[in-house]
Amino acid sequence: MGSVTGAVLKTLLLLSTPNWNRVLAGNSYDCDDPLVSALSQASFSSSSELSSSHGPGFARLNRRDGAGGWSPLVSNKYQWLQIDLGERMEITAVATQGGYGSSNWVTSYLLMFSDSGRNWKQYRQEDSIWGFSGNANADSVVYYRLQPSIKARFLRFIPLEWNPKGRIGMRIEVFGCAYRSEVVDLDGKSCLLYRFDQKSLSPIKDIISLKFKTMQSDGILLHWEGQNGDHITLELRRGKLFLVINSGEAKLPSTHVPISLTLGSLLDDQHWHSVLIQRLGKQVNFTVDEHRHRFHAQGEFSYLHLDYEISFGGIPAPGKSVSFPHKHFHGCLENLYYNGVDVIDLAKQHNPQIIIMGNVLFSCSEPQSVPVTFLSPRSYLALPGSSGEDEVSATFQFRTWNKEGLLLFSELQLVSGGLLLFLNDGKLKLNLYHPGKLPSDITAGVGLNDGQWHSISLSAKRSYLSVVVDGQVASASPSLGPEQIYSGGTYYFGGCPDNSFGSKCKSPLGAFQGCMRLISISHKMVDLISVQQESLGNFSDLQIDSCGITDRCLPNYCEHGGQCSQSWDTFHCNCTNTGYRGATCHNSIYEQSCEAYKHRGNTSGFYYIDADGSGPLEPFLLYCNMTETAWTIIQHNGSDVTRVRNTNPENPYAGLFEYVASMEQLQAAVNRAEHCEQELTYYCKKSRLVNKEDGTPLSWWVGRTNETQTYWGGSLPDPQKCTCGLEGNCIDSQYYCNCDADRNEWTNDTGFLSYKEHLPVTKIVITDTGRPHSAAAYKLGPLLCRGDRLFWNSASFNTEASYLHFPTFHGELSADVSFFFKTTASSGVFLENLGITDFIRIELRSPAVVAFSFDVGNGPFEISVQSPTHFSDNQWHHVSVERNTKEASVQVDQLSPRTQPAPADGHVLLQLNSQLFVEISAYFGSGSSVIYNFQENYSLSKNSSSRAASFHGDMRLSRETITFSFRTTRTPSLLLYVNSFYKEYLSVIIAKNGSLQIRYKLNRYQEPDVVNFDFKNMADGQLHHIKINREEAVVFVEIDEKARRQVHLASGTELSAVRSLVLGRILEHSDVDQETALAGAQGFLGCLSAVQVSHVVPLKAALHHSRPAPITISGHVTESSCVAQAGTDATSRERTHSFADHSGTRDDREPVTDTIKSDSAVIGGLIAVVIFILLCITAIAVRIYQQKRLYRRNEAKRSENVDSAEAVLKSELNIQNAVSENQKEYFF
Repeated sequence: MGSVTGAVLKTLLLLSTPNWNRVLAGNSYDCDDPLVSALSQASFSSSSELSSSHGPGFARLNRRDGAGGWSPLVSNKYQWLQIDLGERMEITAVATQGGYGSSNWVTSYLLMFSDSGRNWKQYRQEDSIWGFSGNANADSVVYYRLQPSIKARFLRFIPLEWNPKGRIGMRIEVFGCAYRSEVVDLDGKSCLLYRFDQKSLSPIKDIISLKFKTMQSDGILLHWEGQNGDHITLELRRGKLFLVINSGEAKLPSTHVPISLTLGSLLDDQHWHSVLIQRLGKQVNFTVDEHRHRFHAQGEFSYLHLDYEISFGGIPAPGKSVSFPHKHFHGCLENLYYNGVDVIDLAKQHNPQIIIMGNVLFSCSEPQSVPVTFLSPRSYLALPGSSGEDEVSATFQFRTWNKEGLLLFSELQLVSGGLLLFLNDGKLKLNLYHPGKLPSDITAGVGLNDGQWHSISLSAKRSYLSVVVDGQVASASPSLGPEQIYSGGTYYFGGCPDNSFGSKCKSPLGAFQGCMRLISISHKMVDLISVQQESLGNFSDLQIDSCGITDRCLPNYCEHGGQCSQSWDTFHCNCTNTGYRGATCHNSIYEQSCEAYKHRGNTSGFYYIDADGSGPLEPFLLYCNMTETAWTIIQHNGSDVTRVRNTNPENPYAGLFEYVASMEQLQAAVNRAEHCEQELTYYCKKSRLVNKEDGTPLSWWVGRTNETQTYWGGSLPDPQKCTCGLEGNCIDSQYYCNCDADRNEWTNDTGFLSYKEHLPVTKIVITDTGRPHSAAAYKLGPLLCRGDRLFWNSASFNTEASYLHFPTFHGELSADVSFFFKTTASSGVFLENLGITDFIRIELRSPAVVAFSFDVGNGPFEISVQSPTHFSDNQWHHVSVERNTKEASVQVDQLSPRTQPAPADGHVLLQLNSQLFVEISAYFGSGSSVIYNFQENYSLSKNSSSRAASFHGDMRLSRETITFSFRTTRTPSLLLYVNSFYKEYLSVIIAKNGSLQIRYKLNRYQEPDVVNFDFKNMADGQLHHIKINREEAVVFVEIDEKARRQVHLASGTELSAVRSLVLGRILEHSDVDQETALAGAQGFLGCLSAVQVSHVVPLKAALHHSRPAPITISGHVTESSCVAQAGTDATSRERTHSFADHSGTRDDREPVTDTIKSDSAVIGGLIAVVIFILLCITAIAVRIYQQKRLYRRNEAKRSENVDSAEAVLKSELNIQNAVSENQKEYFF
């Protein structure tokens, strides 16, 4: 009966809970049983109850017992509802309701968990503390999945906000399952030694997993030792985990440095933390909780000689020569596995493979320390002392990130003086003052704001003051005179109450924010649970029985090697010497190309270039030659002529070239450039490039793709050809290279390599200088690049309906957007991207206001920049926007930037899902058509090598993906038609009755397969989206992201010899079925948008082609907006996505050329948008650039361009400075 009831309850929950949390992540196993419904009344407790019928035992979900739920006596933020599950369970979800039939419900709450009912931990997500959104009425259920899940025995719900017209009221349910656990308790002197046989040691794979909890900041968790000092050690140091791998057989002493990886922080919090170490060959994964390091091992790592035993919890002394100081682990280990072996279970069974050293327990003891968190500047704890005693004494421990804050104030009796203990610049200061006397000060400790626990003991008595910090007596001072010191009545910890309370408490540097524990006054320990129950002392804005400190530098959101520091509620990034700036060191201080420096007016010289902007690649130094064109010159170590002798295929010569930048940096620079080239000269005397007998290469070069190349000049890779072969002027017309003539005299093959995908040259190999009188030499020039493909990109927006679509903007943690705009419009949206709830938007709000608004889950924020003059002045303006985990900022032109700090404890991930792809739409008039020809004539195309053909005529098309949108009111209509030379075809039509039909005829001798969608009239004037995906005989169709169908074709699996693709009317006679023929004769009247057939984009080829394309356009086909309603005038519908024609004159003061002016009140002109995202760079504006004609330069002129900088390069290259790396991978 219980299981049936539980199933019914879960069903009711699912039916009535539309509200889900942001992250929905289920388990791979069934772990969602209701855990609360079967608990006894004694399992529930609370801070208070309004009446006996409002007690915590009535807080079961959907129950109406008592008053229908729990309500406390007073509704404030110090109330809580607690459940005891009886044992540790895995908790995967929680659900809440308000009090039945009442106005009592909670609108937000915190969730705490604990193993012992003490030392609570707050549930977190996205590495930030956040409250759960609660209920909007008394009876609906709000359900949250927990990712990650919680493993705990006790749960506590703490209401934060509630219905203002009622009071706190809750009913709850918790879902999960039993949690299996094997535990061992180590006392700081004991350990486990696991000895396994040789078969258990895998040469390529080791997996160690465990959980631990401790109050100690240091201790050895794992040690695996071998010969010659080889060892792997997992050690807790200052609350962080270090994985140390040391090889004693490093071949070079200079490289013998142990590998040390660090993860985690504040791990001495007496809560469980998980550890996973995986070794797969030379790859090692190190994971602590949710944080992971991956690194690749190299060199001596392969030669680690480790014994067949591992110690856990310490290092056994006998026979071990440990060269570093170490401390045994004091705490508990859980579920300790080595390669699938349960080590703790073996120890419990007294298995001989396990040696237990010292005293161990197979249960986890729970130290009953009660921490307290001072949450805000308003926090304080007032505790009574023994008034009139001749000594003021107190002890406590604290941890914090703040440099300043009051720790303790005590008023002195009989005199109006007082004693203050506070932090100042991370140091402890004890100040005792009397009126009319000079104060006595003691300063102790340094760097006490490091997040670690520090112990404090102070005493003021008669003739001395003393303070002890972490066991060190800092100082003693004479008393102020003959007056006796008498203690006052109250001790104030952390801060002072409001002046209205009549307190004389002083806090010169503000309140303390952090944690305290083990507080004693006059040698008596304070019971903080009594404080929580309001039976002792007084307090404000505290969290008792929990230390809520978090490490805001983990993960480190400072990019590019920026140094992270923190206070209690925020973090700071020091970007000094990184080459980047901004709140998180995100934005490069350098330009991305020589072209960008030239646009700023810079002259020739050395410059740092950051080719990927805010991406992960470092900037590097190169020379910019600012001629009519900005040339980028990247040098290498082999620019001199190098002679080669005595080589043969068995003994080749290999010349390697090292550049001033890494290959990743070079690739980014080359990809960004419009054109790159590199001069390669091969001097030869009886040294051939190719063996004329069998055609095998005798010399070759290698580029960045690491592939062998055998061409020696030109822009296209034509194997075994040199420049003279391309130009037809080789010294021997039988060969394509001068050197292949094999003459006993010096000649050369010189050429400019300009196929970008292969540049730069990284190696040259020569094998034919072993014959008598044979010799060779070579010279490689620097890599030369010009232009910037992403700087000169532009688009025109000529109507209010104009827009561009791009892939979804992925800037979860950090992103920036920058662009130029000019307009005469008074308002308009520059950029927008939406998620389920998250969004970003940049807009011209009014003629003088640019606004950036966004939501990452904490509610919408907006930042705006207001100008004293209008932005709608038809002049160029520059907008720069950045959003990261610390702040968002906007700057327009030279106006002061505006910033919006991010919430200290909130969501940080920006989650978007709508598309931003480029959309090209066209209006088709009556009788018009667009024909894309894959092959003009099949019989002639068989041997064609034309690069223009997207599909080859003899190719068998067994799969395709088709997407498009349309709007029309005409039936019948032909939307799309693909035919072949074999009378096979595919047609997408709207039939006479308005149904959408997809017809496949993949066998000329069979009738076509028809997929019919007749659920609505598709010629209704609305915009419809079609997606068709075929894999052989299986076709999947989706309409408007709603209707979906999968069918199996009977007519065949392949479309052979594809001929053409038709949009609109079929102009020539085709052997098709009657319905397709009728629709083809009518054609299409309306708007087609974003048509794509596999990799072919016919509308783009038709409307935006920059070179001859296999396109035929008949009738009236114009670029248009499918947003406008069908039936309106075509001119009014028109939306121009104009690719700027760069054939006009250039104004160097403007970033783009040939502006298309419009008198319309729209965001017109050209907009260049470049979005740089953390770890990648994405151009959000389409690259709209018309290639300039490449003019032919003679070799002397090219060489002159290089020589002009060569002398400067040789003398100045030694000034290069490397910027520190910021990578997650480690190499050793």
